[in-house]
Amino acid sequence: MSIATTILGASGYAGQETLDRVLSHPELELVALGSDSLAGAPASTLDPRLNGELPAFVTNDEALAASAELVFCCLDHERAATLERSSGGAAVIDLSGAHRLTDAALYPEWYGFDHPRPGAWSYGLPELWPPAGRLIANPGCYATAALLALVPLVDSIEPHGVVVDAKSGVSGAGRALKPASHAAVVLENVTPYKVGEHQHAPEIEQALGFPVCFVPHLLPIRRGLIATVYVQPRGDVRDALETAYAAAPAVTVLPAGIAPELSRVQGKDGAEIGVFSDRSTGTAIVVCALDNLGKGAAGQAVQNANLVLGLDETAGLRLSGVPV
Repeated sequence: MSIATTILGASGYAGQETLDRVLSHPELELVALGSDSLAGAPASTLDPRLNGELPAFVTNDEALAASAELVFCCLDHERAATLERSSGGAAVIDLSGAHRLTDAALYPEWYGFDHPRPGAWSYGLPELWPPAGRLIANPGCYATAALLALVPLVDSIEPHGVVVDAKSGVSGAGRALKPASHAAVVLENVTPYKVGEHQHAPEIEQALGFPVCFVPHLLPIRRGLIATVYVQPRGDVRDALETAYAAAPAVTVLPAGIAPELSRVQGKDGAEIGVFSDRSTGTAIVVCALDNLGKGAAGQAVQNANLVLGLDETAGLRLSGVPV
């Protein structure tokens, strides 16, 4: 079985990572590569390792019009918000933030535009909310890490004073040039950014049903994300997490005393979770590490697509290997 697949916004980091997984997927066949900036250019323009057998880039509108059963949308938030009206009958996995929030009033505040139809898409974080229907909102990278750490604990922690201290590599800022992601700014530096105003905060709170203090930081690395979550327990935190992810192929709860590490998840589509307790305060500390471009973006998008299409959940995913 070959499932005709289109990628919109294929020239960005998330788009390129999605392309890489589509090419190694046993059931997907790439039929269109969308990029307004590279339209007309061969696929090798994006990366010389891509061979001439791949379709050349076309505009995103042309790619969307191609006959496909599956569409990965890696466009900017505002443009992706219009997709619902033009997606046809294809399954669409949207990697932007355009369809993650259900409250229309939140979009101008957090994303800077009025949304035409918020809440019409299914939020797909497979281990917690398997995708439903054909239009799937892929969670944000920070939200994925925070929710994997917190959602199984909703009945085991106090719903106040929750802190999410998260750090990500510079690829999380996207491929477009920005002063804050220049090498001279990033190297030998760790920078908190969008403090109190990051767009993943309402996404996290929407899922949990209570507020959290979320502070993201930029690390001087290309990829990888680690979130350290502080909660006040009122139940067995480790047991809740181990029970929740006992059958989850892409999430590993590490043994007691073992901490997640970025080096083990970089380039992978899984997440690691470690559980600790502060002796002085009794605070439970949950650490979640994942690749912001893998489980935080393209890998999770492919995982969602597999479930929507009735395929093996792990098809095309990078879950194994122990590189140094």
